[in-house]
Amino acid sequence: MRIVLCYPVEQKHIEHISAAMPEAEVIDAGQDRVAEELFHADIFCGHAKVPVDWDSVVRQGRLRWIQSSAAGMDHCLVPSVIESDITVTSASGVLSDQVAEHSIALLTAWTRSLPTFFRAQQKKEFIRRPTRDLIRATVGIVGLGGVGRRLAELLAAFECRILATDLFPVDKPAHVESLWPAERLPDLLPLVDILSLHAPLNATTRNMIDAAAIAKMKKGSLLANMARGPLVAHDDLVAALRSGHLAGAVMDVTEPEPLPTASPLWEMPNVIITPHVGGQAAWRIDAMTDLFCRNLVRWQRKLPLVNYLSDKRLGFPIRGGGAPLWGEPCEP
Repeated sequence: MRIVLCYPVEQKHIEHISAAMPEAEVIDAGQDRVAEELFHADIFCGHAKVPVDWDSVVRQGRLRWIQSSAAGMDHCLVPSVIESDITVTSASGVLSDQVAEHSIALLTAWTRSLPTFFRAQQKKEFIRRPTRDLIRATVGIVGLGGVGRRLAELLAAFECRILATDLFPVDKPAHVESLWPAERLPDLLPLVDILSLHAPLNATTRNMIDAAAIAKMKKGSLLANMARGPLVAHDDLVAALRSGHLAGAVMDVTEPEPLPTASPLWEMPNVIITPHVGGQAAWRIDAMTDLFCRNLVRWQRKLPLVNYLSDKRLGFPIRGGGAPLWGEPCEP
């Protein structure tokens, strides 16, 4: 059995993985060797950020399981992988605390006009201007998965009215007023002061927030994207910000990424952009390795894997779908 890794592990993580499956050969491929090493892998854990010939890997027939080290699965869920019998599990929920915290940071920074005051501080200017409030705002969460649910918990402390949509609208938390199916997004858009995106990227969500969707949003509302850049049509967003229909946007992800220097978004004072750092945490690799090792044990015992993608076309594990999710109690 050969396990190929492509995420920033240290020796302690490799030892943890080896202890979970002692008979396996563990290869730390890194980004520089992953495209080649995948042809010799039985199990792959990581997130390849370099081009990979997934079609040839699938045709070879050796790879049996992909454990993504990211919640977003667009890096590996190409049609050939989706159509294959390769088992796929995601890291959904592993970094939900961090991404939700980052969401709160950007939302409060924007509503309290912190970028304006930071710029003034650099110029040694004492200025005052009206600010907006996150307190008691109506927030729409698109995608009530691990991150969306954690964000809702944090927003509840701000006494927000929380509305949400999800492809599988089950297990509504008490602090969420309404949880609607995904097709009711048009009903949610005109109701919210802030729209926060936490949906996966797939064929049905790409450009889901386009000119038509933005037109349904309240004039003066705020758009937040913490999921994947292509959920939002870039040019339509720029147009809505220029017209004033949207009061602003905060985003940890862009399309493309990095955002080209020519994009008008960089120069807009009502936009906050961070470089896809929402999931950063000192212990994130420890948590990812814990998930992988737990799944390695379950794989050997033929138990349902944590965050198993029963429908790879969706790009995320189904809540209530029969397999455990990260954060839910399960043994081992």
